[in-house]
Amino acid sequence: MQTLNGVQNNIDKIAALFPNCITEKRDETGNLVYAIDFDKLHQELSTEIVEGREERYQFTWPDKKKAILLANSPINATLRPCKEESVDFDHTQNLYIEGDNLDVLKCLKETYLGKVKMIYIDPPYNTGNDFVYEDDFAESTSEYLANSGQYDEQGNRLVTNSESNGRFHTDWLNMIYPRLKVARDLLTEDGVLFVSINDYELNNLDKICEELFGRENKLACFCWRTDGNFDNQARIKTCHEYILLYAKNEKNIELPNTIDSNISKSSKLFKAEIRNTIIKNGIKNPVSDVIIPIGFPSEMESGIINNNNVTWPKYNEPIFVENNKTKNSAVATTGWASKGQLLDFIKNKFMPVIDSKGQQTSFVLTKTGAIECIKKREKVSHVISVLNNLGGTQKATSDMGELGDYFDYPKPVSLINYITRMYVNSYDLVLDFFSGSATTAHAVMQLNAEDHGNRKFIMVQLPERTDEKSQANKAGYKNICEIGKERIRRAGKKIQEELAAKQKEEDLFSDQDQDKEFKLDIGFRVLKLDSSNMEDVYYAPSEYSQNDLFAMTDNVKADRTPEDLLFQVMLELGATLNSKIEQSTIEGKTIFNVAEGYLVACFDTDINDAVVTAIAKMTPQYAVFRDSSMSDDSTATNFEQIFKTYSQSTITKVF
Repeated sequence: MQTLNGVQNNIDKIAALFPNCITEKRDETGNLVYAIDFDKLHQELSTEIVEGREERYQFTWPDKKKAILLANSPINATLRPCKEESVDFDHTQNLYIEGDNLDVLKCLKETYLGKVKMIYIDPPYNTGNDFVYEDDFAESTSEYLANSGQYDEQGNRLVTNSESNGRFHTDWLNMIYPRLKVARDLLTEDGVLFVSINDYELNNLDKICEELFGRENKLACFCWRTDGNFDNQARIKTCHEYILLYAKNEKNIELPNTIDSNISKSSKLFKAEIRNTIIKNGIKNPVSDVIIPIGFPSEMESGIINNNNVTWPKYNEPIFVENNKTKNSAVATTGWASKGQLLDFIKNKFMPVIDSKGQQTSFVLTKTGAIECIKKREKVSHVISVLNNLGGTQKATSDMGELGDYFDYPKPVSLINYITRMYVNSYDLVLDFFSGSATTAHAVMQLNAEDHGNRKFIMVQLPERTDEKSQANKAGYKNICEIGKERIRRAGKKIQEELAAKQKEEDLFSDQDQDKEFKLDIGFRVLKLDSSNMEDVYYAPSEYSQNDLFAMTDNVKADRTPEDLLFQVMLELGATLNSKIEQSTIEGKTIFNVAEGYLVACFDTDINDAVVTAIAKMTPQYAVFRDSSMSDDSTATNFEQIFKTYSQSTITKVF
């Protein structure tokens, strides 16, 4: 009965963009209402730390504003391809990225904005023995990247977060907050986040997720029985951990695909058939006619249903049946208990009619001519909050084979397989930015093998060095990334062999055509985080010297390859890092064609008009060259005119 509340409408819009900026306060009547936390909103829109606070309900800790600033600050970094460590680099859709996960997430953010269906992470649990990322909030972004003191000789930025540390919870919160904040933007509008955690930081993690995603988007807090993985020294044996589940937008989330935690199957399961003869002559079901058309299903394979039955229904003529379908139409006269559903079934071309409760209703002619109603009710699609029978550390160790001894608490494939089934369709993208032992990659490949899916994964892991005294180090694995990549290689090979054996067995015992076109993707492109490919030429005038000017004739770092430049351009222009890349040669120059004409690039020198013309005739959406590529001033002058002639819609980029 009122016009639109403009203030509330604006609050709703801000809540959609910045859910962490919504708080509670009391209005004039003393009621609690939603309001904007202007300090936080100010921080979101500022590149500097914003001071000032007022009494309100909030969850805070030292350096929280700096953590927000860190999440929003840009970086000068890129991802460099590493073909020699990849598997099936040219054809795979999967990615394995080495580097600080916050920096990697920032690199991915623009290109993968709203493209990830599910994020699963298993971050450090902050037990007092775990490592956390040492993010230096006091430094600017450029200093933060340039400060080699942040890294050890292996490039790691990890410190032990012991309980004696006065910032025990603070350091962990400042580590996890910016990473979740950036990761949220990568989710699709119907995307979900799963986070494994134990008792130490469960409450704090839940509050962070509530702030970043909104309380209304919390779907569940699962209790996972770890099947006996507990501390024998503890007085109370804890044999469970937790998995928080949050949605990007709960309104877009459908029912989960999984039935219960005791089976890892899709929800398309139905209870036993309920068959009823629908003929009920009486006051409530007066006699009337229904035309049984050609093609109506019959239990009789072939034969004739006579029209001289002494029982109902009565037919105006015999019904001829062939291949379990009627060959002629006939009028059936009787009293009907489900006449409306029968007519809907006929109208639906004899396909089952599904009601709002998931019940399937279909009809069939019996051999005696009776018409039976067959009802199947789909099991209620639900997930119980206690996850049983999904394995523990021992199961996870066996999943990894001989590599299993290199990790203390890996997650079992069955657990990740199960939660992936809940919301991830066969073509979706899954991200894990605390990849560790790469269980998520293993689970995605296994699930694809089971249902011939095309799910894709992105694994992100800092190359944490292994202890010199550890079995992993003695076996030659110098960091966790080396173990994770090897695990994916071995798991992929094993899954592929098992799939081939299964398909061979099915071919022997089945006359049905198998999916011969299906090819399991067990490859992955390895990318490594590094500083930008471009030289830092942005100095104040007073910082230049005459020698500097001569040293800056080339703006690309000397150690960078054309492939390095290509992947940086792909990130900047929105081409996903698993895009198809075709390489060809024109006039002796290497040409990269990304995503079948989305992006065409050439980074060679001495490019002439013929090369530019050939690329223009390919009519790409983007064409990219180096500033130093043109062979002479004539080519540089003709460059724009050539593209206007052959491909006006192409966006050209020169750097």
